Amino acid sequence: MSQEIYFGTENKFSFKRSALNAVTRLHHLLIPSHAKKMGRKLLLTPVRTKPKNSEPKGLIKSKLNSSEGELSLYQLGSGPTWVLAHGWSGNSSQFYPLMEHIASQGFTAVAFDHPAHGESEGKHAHLPAFIEGLNAVLDSCDDVAGVVAHSMGTAAVLECHHVKLDDAPLLLIAPVLNYTENLFRSIERSGYSIKLFKAIVGDIEDQYQRSIDSFNPYQRLTQREALTIIVHDKEDRFTSFDLSKSASEHIKHVTLYPTTGLGHGRVMASDEAKKAFDELS
Repeated sequence: MSQEIYFGTENKFSFKRSALNAVTRLHHLLIPSHAKKMGRKLLLTPVRTKPKNSEPKGLIKSKLNSSEGELSLYQLGSGPTWVLAHGWSGNSSQFYPLMEHIASQGFTAVAFDHPAHGESEGKHAHLPAFIEGLNAVLDSCDDVAGVVAHSMGTAAVLECHHVKLDDAPLLLIAPVLNYTENLFRSIERSGYSIKLFKAIVGDIEDQYQRSIDSFNPYQRLTQREALTIIVHDKEDRFTSFDLSKSASEHIKHVTLYPTTGLGHGRVMASDEAKKAFDELS
């Protein structure tokens, strides 16, 4: 259900949306603890999508313990390591074509399934859990040469404070640079009670000791000095191409490789993504 909420693009009046708003507001008013429990199930449960691509020859699978549970890792190639982080309701198989290209250029590609995604453990996910999972993967990798991320994975990378990211070049595919704004807009568009959503978020903030208002991927990007290339489709319905374009125009170390007709997901296996990696490596 969370995929429909976060990736819905319908803005016109909907009886279903109005009914959801009324029901969730009343539920939170009458039984707040149960409302939050059901809200976590609805809003923080990603869809475990099936693999998008066939496994590359030579792919090595392994498991990694983290504070968010056991994570599934996928490794291909040899040489300096590029870490790949997928987005909400995605999985590592989306990166297989790009991983094959990375390996062919003399690097190791290490992708991982975020908590509650793919074959990793967990029932619920959110940006702090993404960041903790990424921290665990970076801790396990030697000689990190750079990072590739897609969609919400880009927000996790930009908000991660791991030392191995300080000077690492980034390839950001369909990034969500306005994470907090985009998140609340999606909830509002769905009709879900904003007050109940804020209560759920408040519990996560208390657990991880970080306010949702502190997340600002665009600002983090302006503070970085390492080279960054954004690959973004002009027709992306889920993350803002215009914001990526603005970043390339106003941040000196950011370059944009635009695509057309590939949308939010297929762009991950695009020629532009491979060319961007070649430029960064």
